[in-house]
Amino acid sequence: MPVDLSLYLVTDATPAILKGRDLCEVVESALEGGVTVVQYRDKFNDTGVQIEIARKLHQITKKFNVPLLINDRVDVALAIGAEGVHLGQDDMLFEQAKRLLPKDAIIGISASTIEEAQKAVADGADYLGIGTMFATATKTNTKNVIGTAGTQAILDAIKDSGVGTVSIGGINHSNVQRVIYQSQSAKKGLDGVAIVSAIIAADDPKASAEKFVELIKNPPRFALTSNSPRVNEAEALLNDVPKIVRKMVEVHPLVHNMINSVVMNFVANVALSIGASPIMSPYGDEATDLCNFDGSLLINMGTLTSESVSNYLKAMAAYNLRGNPVVYDPVGAAATKIRRNAVNQLMAGGYFDLIKGNEGEIRQVWGSNAVQQRGVDSGPSTLDGNQKATLARDLARRERNIVLLTGATDYLSDGERVIAVKNGHPYLGQVTGTGCAIGTISGCFLAAHRSDRLLAVLSGILMYEIAAENAASKEYVRGPGSFVPAFLDELYAIRTAAAKGDDSWFVGRAKVHEVKL
Repeated sequence: MPVDLSLYLVTDATPAILKGRDLCEVVESALEGGVTVVQYRDKFNDTGVQIEIARKLHQITKKFNVPLLINDRVDVALAIGAEGVHLGQDDMLFEQAKRLLPKDAIIGISASTIEEAQKAVADGADYLGIGTMFATATKTNTKNVIGTAGTQAILDAIKDSGVGTVSIGGINHSNVQRVIYQSQSAKKGLDGVAIVSAIIAADDPKASAEKFVELIKNPPRFALTSNSPRVNEAEALLNDVPKIVRKMVEVHPLVHNMINSVVMNFVANVALSIGASPIMSPYGDEATDLCNFDGSLLINMGTLTSESVSNYLKAMAAYNLRGNPVVYDPVGAAATKIRRNAVNQLMAGGYFDLIKGNEGEIRQVWGSNAVQQRGVDSGPSTLDGNQKATLARDLARRERNIVLLTGATDYLSDGERVIAVKNGHPYLGQVTGTGCAIGTISGCFLAAHRSDRLLAVLSGILMYEIAAENAASKEYVRGPGSFVPAFLDELYAIRTAAAKGDDSWFVGRAKVHEVKL
């Protein structure tokens, strides 16, 4: 039978979650709010008590024409005539449950790996409960926290099946839209989400369910439609770059920098030189006010402290909620265990419009354990140009965002288009903060031009790197020390020219081509 999996409620009767209330009353309230499936999960009570509770729940769910599924206990499902069961990997085998249950019974299977999902589909499961999405206190025996990336891998592996899918684990009002949005990068998206404590533990389960229904129906504010590649994509993009630079100068965007202390002064001067308004604040609670200026947020984890990640997460939540751009620069991502853990926390904690980093950093964000950084340096490259372009594309496709892999040649992708940029000068690699400043520059342009994020970031890169080339060509520039003030002057010169409608700084200067993969 067809099942609406969009808002799937899993019960939990532990005291800390239920707070002394009657489970049946909580479930009825949630159904009034729009829950579409109820799973009765009870790992503590004996069989007789489970049958009694399940029978009461079934009387309630039938009033709302919503199926009741029993977790694990096929005998309980049979005893009360429930619509089906949900089986974990350690529960009764699918074949056995199929033989015992009525022909039209719904059977769902938990899956945390591709192999488990493919077997469940082959067996004939009606839907999969995919997870655990995020770490959660309501289920302590999770085999694996797979996140959005692991969920997408499973969805891709079963894309040709008609089986339903829900994601479970740590999903709440703050992340449900991102979970659904990022799952849609796979050819087969999620059909719904399974919620436990965010409804069961809510003071008002009906209101919580209603909010989930509204969030599920609508895309997040940061969601944008992808731009399809054109025949001459690089040429088409370049035609618009001067216009986007001019727009950024006119908008005078604010960029909230949560940036490492080593480069703070230099980066602020870069932002001022191009006509943006920088604020340097590591304090996450300030983001609630700062995001109202509709600027962008840069998270640069160059100088981590024990409080950094919690502040980053607070700020990211505020900017995501408003739909403002967030840029992530995972400085030294693979250098230490602490940094690797920070990457995992931040990638699970919110949405980034742009992830910018060198080869080692981007590989760590992707999930490669084969790279070891020394400090913030990328280290020796092990990838050729096509492999770098593929990495940037695949990460952008997975995260449904923009990825910039920096190096002698920069690779920029939105998951479909991949653009290689060969502008810049070696002096940029000899001055502390020039790499970090690209994150701030990108944030400025993303705030000014939201409709095509790849074009926005490309425009910022070209303004920045052409200014570096101009500065290095000055007769009085003899090395990094004299390069820095000349570089700031050249950024300001391009800004001034752009404000006057003078595009001569750009004509014939871009070293850009589209990478066909």
